Amino acid sequence: MSVPIALDSRASWTRLAIALLAGVVGNVGMWAVILVMPAVEAEFGTDRAAAALPYTLTMAGFALGNYQIGRAVDRFGMSAALVASALLIAAGYALAAASGSVAALSAVHFIIGFGSAASFGPLIADVSQWFLKRRGIAVAFVASSNYLSGAIWPVALAGLLESQGWRAVYLVLSLLTLAVVIPLALLLRRRLPEDMADHTTRIAADRAATTGLSPRALQWLLALAGVGCCVAMSMPQVHIVAYCVDLGFGAAIGAEMLSLMLLGGVASRLVSGLLADMLGGVRTLLIGSVLQAVALVLYLPSAGLTSLYVVSLVFGLSQGGIVPSYAVIVREYLPAKEAGARVGFVMMATLVGMALGGWMSGWIYDLTGSYRMAFVNGIGWNLVNLAIVAWIFSRARPRLSARA
Repeated sequence: MSVPIALDSRASWTRLAIALLAGVVGNVGMWAVILVMPAVEAEFGTDRAAAALPYTLTMAGFALGNYQIGRAVDRFGMSAALVASALLIAAGYALAAASGSVAALSAVHFIIGFGSAASFGPLIADVSQWFLKRRGIAVAFVASSNYLSGAIWPVALAGLLESQGWRAVYLVLSLLTLAVVIPLALLLRRRLPEDMADHTTRIAADRAATTGLSPRALQWLLALAGVGCCVAMSMPQVHIVAYCVDLGFGAAIGAEMLSLMLLGGVASRLVSGLLADMLGGVRTLLIGSVLQAVALVLYLPSAGLTSLYVVSLVFGLSQGGIVPSYAVIVREYLPAKEAGARVGFVMMATLVGMALGGWMSGWIYDLTGSYRMAFVNGIGWNLVNLAIVAWIFSRARPRLSARA
């Protein structure tokens, strides 16, 4: 079937570039809280689980925002949603800088997380609609903005944190969001043409018919799998800085390790995007889930500085492509006009997993005095994810051999 108008065009790639830049700044809220966690714990005299609560609330807001802002994008367009979100994020950072307790900081981080969500699932869904043949790599690039944000900003802000404190970090981020995200959002005012949406929806309907699953059933299965993989994923991502502090390496080393992990994640996302264009989203998701389980096991015997650097890189290279694969699957099997809400719902589930896992790992640490059982817990959740993905793969295999 020929494409009625130009998908994968110059306009598509330009939109992708704008989205990538917006995402690098728009996603920083979820990583800033990881950087400041030890400082917050020290200032307020809390335990590790309480210090992780701002991150948990960030991810809760991020999760809800992916779904609700995704629905808004389907109705009002990406540009309006991103401008409104940038204003909300900037206000949240300013309030965070004035917080007088962990409870207040956590409540504000829910707002920051909600607004930041516009730069993840909704932005991925928007860009994915402008691509067909190269949808996998396009989704991977936009999703990589999240990891690039995590790789760049903790290191860039570490000096400010050390010299001026964590409140100054939030004030700088408030100004940065206003100065960068809003101008970029205004460049995304063009809406997807109707014939593009109709064409990709017809292809998705043909593919979905081969699975025997309703759109709702597939969406919920992907959501459950997303919770499992991201509870597992959150252990190293959320607690690597605190883990390094406990081992005596310091927060700066932990920030470097997080950046290395996330840079590996960027590479993994790009490779997974290429694989998704060749193999399909389901098979790519299965590969990523297996590799993440292996990487988590490698953390168990690693406590030295060199080994942790190596394993953190391996972990990043293993798991980076998992979350974008969910978005690719949704776009392969579900209607284009529902992309914002459908992708947002599945992204919401993955972020619920991140929020749950971030808190759960801190809770297990407080109970046991170490992170070993937290890693074991992550491995168990990863096995749940693998079981669900393998079952979806068994249903989707007829489609994989006859990919449009």
